[in-house]
Amino acid sequence: MTATTTAAAPTAAPRRIGGGLLDPKQLWTSLPDATRKLDPRTLWRNPVMFIVEVGAVFTTVLAITDPTLFAWLITVWLWLTVIFANLAEAVAEGRGKAQAATLRAAKRDTMATRLTGWEPGTPTSRYRDEVVSAGELRQGDIVVVEAGQTIPGDGDVVEGIASVDESAITGESAPVIRESGGDRSAVTGGTKVLSDRIVVKITQKPGESFIDRMIALVEGATRQKTPNEIALNILLAALTIIFLLSVVTLQPMAIFAKAFQGAAPDTQSLNADGISGIVLISLLVCLIPTTIGALLSAIGIAGMDRLVQRNVLAMSGRAVEAAGDVNTLLLDKTGTITLGNRQASEFLPVEGVTAETLADAAQLSSLADETPEGRSIVVLAKQDYGLRAREEGVMPNAQFVAFSAETRMSGVDLTDRRIRKGAASAVMKWVRENGGHPTEEVGETVDAIAGSGGTPLVVAEHIEGQPARALGVVHLKDVVKAGMRARFEEMRRMGIRTVMITGDNPRTAKAIADEAGVDDFLAEAKPEDKMALIKKEQEGGRLVAMTGDGTNDAPALAQADVGVAMNTGTSAAKEAGNMVDLDSDPTKLIEIVEIGKQLLITRGALTTFSIANDIAKYFAIIPAMFAGIYPSLDALNIMKLSSPESAILSAVIFNALIIIALIPLALRGVRYRPSSASKLLTRNLWIYGLGGIIVPFIGIKIIDLIIQGIF
Repeated sequence: MTATTTAAAPTAAPRRIGGGLLDPKQLWTSLPDATRKLDPRTLWRNPVMFIVEVGAVFTTVLAITDPTLFAWLITVWLWLTVIFANLAEAVAEGRGKAQAATLRAAKRDTMATRLTGWEPGTPTSRYRDEVVSAGELRQGDIVVVEAGQTIPGDGDVVEGIASVDESAITGESAPVIRESGGDRSAVTGGTKVLSDRIVVKITQKPGESFIDRMIALVEGATRQKTPNEIALNILLAALTIIFLLSVVTLQPMAIFAKAFQGAAPDTQSLNADGISGIVLISLLVCLIPTTIGALLSAIGIAGMDRLVQRNVLAMSGRAVEAAGDVNTLLLDKTGTITLGNRQASEFLPVEGVTAETLADAAQLSSLADETPEGRSIVVLAKQDYGLRAREEGVMPNAQFVAFSAETRMSGVDLTDRRIRKGAASAVMKWVRENGGHPTEEVGETVDAIAGSGGTPLVVAEHIEGQPARALGVVHLKDVVKAGMRARFEEMRRMGIRTVMITGDNPRTAKAIADEAGVDDFLAEAKPEDKMALIKKEQEGGRLVAMTGDGTNDAPALAQADVGVAMNTGTSAAKEAGNMVDLDSDPTKLIEIVEIGKQLLITRGALTTFSIANDIAKYFAIIPAMFAGIYPSLDALNIMKLSSPESAILSAVIFNALIIIALIPLALRGVRYRPSSASKLLTRNLWIYGLGGIIVPFIGIKIIDLIIQGIF
């Protein structure tokens, strides 16, 4: 795999995964959607909130038939509980609607110049063209896009080269080069050509472009529940059924005990016939896990939204969850762990030659070398020895020799001096042809660099009237990106094993792996080797994530539990993966894993809080309901609530308000810090378990004081 876009090197500081703050206006703008979700045909998918809505309907009927202030207050807050739950999901879905509307408008308004009968190498002016809407394009159509025009659909450049602005899709402001052939031919619909002119072959199927997928993703239109969500929903439904059965049995118990509290007839709390229906429904709503039931869907949608914010297109919520459970990370060396181009790191002169002399000669002989390696030599000579790059205009008598794959050398011919730099074998052959003899010192240096995983380039000169001689060796190395060792250390703390994949020989691969700090490496990797490694990891019960951009990566991407394809990669790779990185930044795989873990941690934290939250409500409602029957239960009324009616109403109000209070956390996600599973569990229990018990005690007591002051 070859990385086509090199991202900025990560900093050494630990990264923290968070999310944007909730704009309060979103609550108001999402309210109509929340109201529409009251439709039972929609709400039944959430069994907890469906039970709450059914309870709200019953209390509404009871309040109409026997109107009291207590009944109507309970009814209003039960309906608000359902609306607040719907609001959490509506806000999560609504955060991407503005972006989706922009993308949809761009797709609708984009026009394309379609060519008929186009053949490679023939001027496009010879073909009939027609202007059509982007929506009319079909797979295989050929379109021509000129500077200032928008690319109408996903495809491959089949002719020409152009600078493309992808900011509308990826958010990346720097333009990228797209050209026919190679691994930079893929273009995305909705991006804009800034210069030149390209011919594009449309590869997308109707309704399956990246814009279509992104619109569906950010609006949550095609999002299905993941296996973990389904399992948690089943657990919540089971708890709801248990509490429902428990609450139903309270009425016969109260009648058998001849419960009578002597309350005023307008309280609708307890009467001679037992416990009122409104009180029973209030008790049920407060005891079932309404908090996590209300926020569960919003947590999942927000997790996918965080990926969209980072320009990663997830094909399913299952992929996001799998990223959070990944045990093994397969990372390509080039462009992911290293910068992708070998860089000059050191000048090693032979005996009798100064390092400055070698640097000067290496720089002169590299001026005509346009490869990244040649440019790095010029830069290193300037940085370490203050040598400014000379140009042809400043050296009128110089004849520059460009680097070529045939000679494997570059150089410069001056009036009485010639300099060459290149592969060791090619330069030493040139030395012999010009009367010189290779020295043992140069051979030892070349072998030492090669043995360390680097690439040696020999620099030699031939002065007129003297035999040619080697001046020294330039050490090229594949530079590991800054901060990668710290990132891999974070992965280890999370219990994730990292494996570097490279086509290099084992010696070079080991040198890079040791410097980067990965746990293991796979050298001289072929497609079948990647597949075998993934299957071996999966057979051990581990989940595997990897990145890829080439056709040869497609089988491994399909086999991996999390396969992240680069947007600049081939269509085969993008179809095989379950995520597409629109920025084509291979290092983003690490961030994707962190986002997945954040989603799982957020869900676990709020589930813990929700269940712990119920404990405090037991102490608020149960003693208030039965203290008149069993006076000894009054000892459990540790909050000293003013009356049974106030206790029940306070618990119902708190139950609704806590949902609104937790919406920002559900959307933003619990802040994630790389740590072991045991530490995360301990932190979760202390903060959200203990907090889930303490916060309701405080909240219910405050609400009780307010009710007491008003009534």
